[in-house]
Amino acid sequence: MPGAETFTSSDPSHPLHRLTPAQIEEIGEAFQVIGDEVRTDLGEHDADYIRSLIQFHRRLGALSRIVLMASRYPPAWVLGTTGLSVAKILENMEIGHNILHGQWDWMNDPNIHSSTWDWDTASTSAAWKHSHNYLHHTYTNVVGKDKDVGYEIMRVDPKQRWEPRFLAQPVINVFLMLFFEWGVAVHDMDIEGIKAGTKDMKQLRRELKEFGQKAGRQILKDYIAFPALSGRKGFKRTLQANITANLIRNVWSNAIIFCGHFPDQAYTFTEEEAADESRGAWYIRQLLGAANIEGSDTFHLMSGNLSYQVEHHLFPDMPSSRYKEIAPQVKAICERYELPYNTGPFGQQWLMVQRTILRLAFPGGAPRPKAPPYVEPPAYETPGPVVSSSAGPIPAFP
Repeated sequence: MPGAETFTSSDPSHPLHRLTPAQIEEIGEAFQVIGDEVRTDLGEHDADYIRSLIQFHRRLGALSRIVLMASRYPPAWVLGTTGLSVAKILENMEIGHNILHGQWDWMNDPNIHSSTWDWDTASTSAAWKHSHNYLHHTYTNVVGKDKDVGYEIMRVDPKQRWEPRFLAQPVINVFLMLFFEWGVAVHDMDIEGIKAGTKDMKQLRRELKEFGQKAGRQILKDYIAFPALSGRKGFKRTLQANITANLIRNVWSNAIIFCGHFPDQAYTFTEEEAADESRGAWYIRQLLGAANIEGSDTFHLMSGNLSYQVEHHLFPDMPSSRYKEIAPQVKAICERYELPYNTGPFGQQWLMVQRTILRLAFPGGAPRPKAPPYVEPPAYETPGPVVSSSAGPIPAFP
């Protein structure tokens, strides 16, 4: 992230507008310290976490498949479908997504490594790592460079130029929810590059071949092979169970990912704002461009800890199981420099996103309101006059 010392904005309400170059670099150093401390501390406890989770996922998936062999009986269908849905969500969100980010490469385990993992979704690992790990996480919310802003088919920010095709996006949005794994796989192909003629055709043919092979394996596994194990009488019901589990996984992953990127609190940026940014400015853009979702530990697990989207964008290669641990430190930095810490309940974030998608299907659209600076809530209240206290001193960062 080499280049100029600061990153400017013409918007006087933009948090970066009032930060000096020295403050931006202080913030970058503070975030770097958090990341370095966690990486130094990684060890067997962390390795046990991901290995035990993978083992649990595989056992749950296998048990659910066995139960579905009796899918012609309604209780077995419900139980097997529920278990398979949970297993697919865990594999897609907390396991596959995070392994492919390189979060567990430090273990040097060839079976749990970003270079070897093949996840249970339509996207090939190589194509997804380029479109997501590189393009999205490098150019987060930079309109025109981050192709995840609207996934090339929807207008989710007023900075995107309106076109008549966006009138269909409320309907497209529903189809994208239901078939999200396939939408992402096609998105990985870089539709805009193909139409503009900027994508190398040899590369495109190779990617299409790899996608066809991966899609074929997914269809064979979920819609032919496993239903066939249920026999002639159970084939149709098991097929329905597999379709249902995939739809549930798709809708859930779509909701979590959209809530982390497109609610009102998340900032978007122009290419000029993000040009030649320093390390500190890059960290701040990641902070401002993401939003967290509040929930229980189970909710965080089922979201792949992408409910800590702010922490994930600051440290995409940090094991996701550590995000809850570092969240108070990230909040402390936000409070210290009066920066927003974007967060909200799941229902609130999801409704914001759906409202934005509906409104921006039409021309115009005002900039989304942004979160105010983060302020640590009072630690307690006493009867009578309200007495508040901060949760503790803000740590000093070198």
